[in-house]
Amino acid sequence: MDGLAEKKDPKEYLTSILDTAVQVVTRPVDFYREMPRWGGFVDPLIFLVVVSVAAGVVQAVFSLFGLGMGAGLASIVIMPIAAAIFGFVSAAILFVIWKLLGSELDYEVAYRCAAYAGAITPITTILHPIPYLGALVAIVWFAYLMMIASTEVYGIDEKKAQMVFGAIAVILALLSLSGEYNARRYYSAFSGMSSRMDQMDTEEAGRKMGEFFKGFQKGAKE
Repeated sequence: MDGLAEKKDPKEYLTSILDTAVQVVTRPVDFYREMPRWGGFVDPLIFLVVVSVAAGVVQAVFSLFGLGMGAGLASIVIMPIAAAIFGFVSAAILFVIWKLLGSELDYEVAYRCAAYAGAITPITTILHPIPYLGALVAIVWFAYLMMIASTEVYGIDEKKAQMVFGAIAVILALLSLSGEYNARRYYSAFSGMSSRMDQMDTEEAGRKMGEFFKGFQKGAKE
């Protein structure tokens, strides 16, 4: 599982990462039960970056079918960087949550739990184009893995872990669904307005644009 940084053969290196990712996805209970609690940040960081590159490649492939080639290729670089940063941030949040639940383990353990959960990223990226479902699956799946980590790594009562991370998943899911709904609504309104603007003169188009952004600002405040 660990020791990625010490592997010299690229094939062996990638095989180890793939094996770890498969275990997280298919046997998460066994994975977190056997996961080394310590050993440094390098191995989980390498793992997270590699699976994020894979997710970026998936995004790039999807870009060939309508998401924009430039944005798709850029995601191969952007996604690993964002994942590396978010991995440390999410681990800090999890560290606080587990501390409040009575954990005595340090930040490194929280980071390892969060980083290896990144194994689901390529799969959730495939689902991302599906309206609402993609983000919802990512949230619920990550929360489920953290429930398992809570019981198998931290020894927290299963019902307590389910209650805490279940509540967090519900809150995040509602926020995500609401945000996506509003984004799609305003995108639809903007697209319709752009179509109509093609048939307007410059002055009228400017007035309609002003009305649209006033409505957008009003909706954001609400």
